[in-house]
Amino acid sequence: MQPQVEIQLIAAVVAVACALPGVFLVLRRMAMMSDAISHAILFGIVVAFLVVESLGSPFLVFGAALTGVLTVSMVEGLFKTRLVKEDAAIGLVFPVLFSIGVILISRFAGNVHLDIDAVLLGELAFAPFDRLMFNNHDLGPKALWVMGGILLLNIILIVLFFKELKLASFDEGLASALGFSPALIHYGLMSQVSLTAVGAFDAVGSILVVALMIGPPTSAYLLTDRLSRMLSISAAIGVISAVSGYWLAHWWDVNIAGSIATMIGLIFFLIYLFAPRRGVVALLRRRNYQRWHFAESMLAVHLLTHLGQPEEARECHRDEVHKHLNWQENHAKRVVRRALQDGYVHLDKDILRLTAIGKKLAGKAVVE
Repeated sequence: MQPQVEIQLIAAVVAVACALPGVFLVLRRMAMMSDAISHAILFGIVVAFLVVESLGSPFLVFGAALTGVLTVSMVEGLFKTRLVKEDAAIGLVFPVLFSIGVILISRFAGNVHLDIDAVLLGELAFAPFDRLMFNNHDLGPKALWVMGGILLLNIILIVLFFKELKLASFDEGLASALGFSPALIHYGLMSQVSLTAVGAFDAVGSILVVALMIGPPTSAYLLTDRLSRMLSISAAIGVISAVSGYWLAHWWDVNIAGSIATMIGLIFFLIYLFAPRRGVVALLRRRNYQRWHFAESMLAVHLLTHLGQPEEARECHRDEVHKHLNWQENHAKRVVRRALQDGYVHLDKDILRLTAIGKKLAGKAVVE
């Protein structure tokens, strides 16, 4: 396999592996927890390295995962005191652990490949050079196998505990009443997030871990209300962002992780603007429709009120109606024009009269 293909494949697998647990973080309003975990695990990696003095030891993964759980526990502990809010607790815990990790690298691991820039941004371009060998056979990039295993584990866990995760994410009280343990589900999810962040940390860096865990799920949230679809759309957006980000970096000769994060932001911005139901454009169109529909309803109620009354000719004249509704004349003309187009009214010698559907509109407005 060519290095270009391997890099894109690694990026795509990392994107899906991060996006799946990220969906539940977004739904539980814990998006910043991914930022805390992805930064705080540096402390666990450095401490484990100082103990075993080997970058290839599995104890580094164990130490990082343990630090992720420790971060969650510390945040929960601070929050439960009710002295600080959860976001403040996150902001207090992870900078401390991350800073300690940076200090330990600078002080005790200066000659070791634990570079601060690599920690933050990662370097996917070098991932294909770290190969997994078995009996002198090249099995491919180690990062691909690690993240592939984590992705498979994430899929298995989500499939097995889909009901519990869904229930605890939307209604913890109901989950507890039905006999589930929200705390156990919470720490299980945080452990899954920690493990995913640890696996992705070496290849893509902490910044891209946060972007992949939060960007695609947030974009998917704007497109659907169904959890199963949100998971699928989130994974698809992650893959699209990973591949397009790689080629952006290739064409501009810039950092791959930064380019992928940029594409995640760009895709989110486009969805934020043009999502069919929740996008800004759709929201503005809906508000514009509601504004004019309300004005047409008020016109219809006015005409219905004076239907058959002696003052009907004066109150319902197309050129006089704005005075009685206290509208600007230009606004009244536009409302009348729209009401004529929509079939709510018709003209009878410059007198506005309700059609059958116009009477229904007025009656509905009066009831509401």
